[in-house]
Amino acid sequence: MRGRRGCDRAAVLLRSFIEFDPVRSYIDALVHPSVRGDALASARHRTFIGVRLLAGLIVFAAIPVYLATGGAPGLLEAALFAGLISPLVIVWYLSRTGNLERAHLISTALLGALIALIAGASGGVASFAAPWLAVLPLEAALSASRRVILASIAVALAITFGLWGTAALAWMPHPGMPASPSTHFLALLSAALYVGAIALGMGAFTRSGERVKRAGEARYHLLARHMSDVITRHGRNGVVTFISPAAERLVGAPAAALMGHSLFERVHVADRPNFLAALIEASRGHTTSVEYRLRHGPLSGKGNEAREAFIWVESRCHALDGAPESGEVVAVTRDVSRRKLDAEALEAARREAERANDAKSRFLATVSHELRTPLNAIIGFSEMLTNGTPGGLDAERRADYARVIRDSGQHLLAVVNGILDVSRIEAGHFELNPEAFAVGPLVESCYEMMLLRAEQAGLRFDVELARDLPEAVADQLAVRQVLINLLANAIKFTPRGGSVSLAVKTAGSELLLSVSDTGIGIAESDLAQVGEPFFQARSSYDRPYEGTGLGLSVVKGLVEMHGGKLEITSRVGEGTRALVRLPRVCNAASAAPKAMARSTPRAAELEFEKVKRRA
Repeated sequence: MRGRRGCDRAAVLLRSFIEFDPVRSYIDALVHPSVRGDALASARHRTFIGVRLLAGLIVFAAIPVYLATGGAPGLLEAALFAGLISPLVIVWYLSRTGNLERAHLISTALLGALIALIAGASGGVASFAAPWLAVLPLEAALSASRRVILASIAVALAITFGLWGTAALAWMPHPGMPASPSTHFLALLSAALYVGAIALGMGAFTRSGERVKRAGEARYHLLARHMSDVITRHGRNGVVTFISPAAERLVGAPAAALMGHSLFERVHVADRPNFLAALIEASRGHTTSVEYRLRHGPLSGKGNEAREAFIWVESRCHALDGAPESGEVVAVTRDVSRRKLDAEALEAARREAERANDAKSRFLATVSHELRTPLNAIIGFSEMLTNGTPGGLDAERRADYARVIRDSGQHLLAVVNGILDVSRIEAGHFELNPEAFAVGPLVESCYEMMLLRAEQAGLRFDVELARDLPEAVADQLAVRQVLINLLANAIKFTPRGGSVSLAVKTAGSELLLSVSDTGIGIAESDLAQVGEPFFQARSSYDRPYEGTGLGLSVVKGLVEMHGGKLEITSRVGEGTRALVRLPRVCNAASAAPKAMARSTPRAAELEFEKVKRRA
């Protein structure tokens, strides 16, 4: 027990010496500059230098003691001292070159040669120097180099078999330099101290490695904790073995709840194949990047994917550094929802620009078509009237030509007025003049105006007015234009034998104007664009129906200026229904509510009967 305490006390003293600040500073100064940036490599160099400096100092300290007690050293003792001082030369070599592996090989070769020389001169295998052969592989272990360790084992085995062979074959000469007890004591003591120094060096290196590892982990955890991106580590089967705390901000769930397969379960079902493919490619050594949707917030259970909130994320994956053969993958994930929205907005803007370009082309095609036909008629019939010989045209023929010219001019005026109305509405320069008026007489006048056109087209034209229609406060001319445009469209796009109906009623504070027909209808894909300027379903040069497509655009603009809404429902081949919802008091009007009181149910009833009889 007492001996064990003594050994422990000696080990503590040796460790204190090595870790003493001035000594440590001196050892650090001897480390080659090429490895000072690498913590583990610096630790290996410091261990190598420290062990040999300690051994050299011990030898220097032992020489005076030996001389005082044993007298002048013989040749054997001098060789022993020289061999133990040789590590100081190797330390100098390492501090100049920085080549740790070569320094270990030189150290092994010198120490092996010294052991072989002393053992061969002092008894072979039974020599006091033979135990030093075990020091060779132990010392080489500090190099962390398989080549150095194998070389030291080979040297130790070669010397051992050489000493044994020479003794077995009686080739060993009689030792001419017998070893004294003090020499045996010095050899054993130096071996014990040297091995102890090596053990301390190994312990110091192990502690340095642990400190470096802890510092690295702390640094990486600090970065992971404060990074907005999420860092994950995945095993071979894709399971999450580490996830940074930033996942809670990204996913809306604690990081601990995302370990294992929990993160994969949050990936959108449609994106899971791409996610797994990226991990597989990364495990093979390729850097991959994948975008996918990730559920945010608590899971609501299976079958409720449509109710989950998803965000777009991007993961950049690569194999784990230092261990690519393990198949582990490190991924850095960030939220790219904003980028996705920006990309979608950019795509929408591109489509809108293309649509505007198409609208421009459609405008040119439509306007050129609508202007060319009446202009040709005006020019042609005007030349006939101008160049005709006196008496060549009778009065009836001249009247017909003049009527064609007038109708063509009115058509041109209507086209120009439509373009101007749309431009004024879109620019916000169209001013409403709201006033209180009776709805019944306005509807009646529109009905009478369009009835002849419907009869000429071979259509049945019906009107239905509610009995209790009150007065409305709106721009009367604008409402008239809305009704006329809707009726004109219905008549134009309804084949002969069909029907057009006009219905007017109230619903709460709204006035409902409905125009229905049994015409050709509108395709569902075109309904969303109906009401846009110059849009016509099947818009082309050879379209069978005339018009600029401005009618519904003007209607939509006027209705929305009143605070109302235009609703169109249609089916191809079955007809179309246009419903206008107008507030009974225009939102843009400042007329007093008392204007609504001038209408009476009896007056509305008389107007209804009057219109019904005429229909």
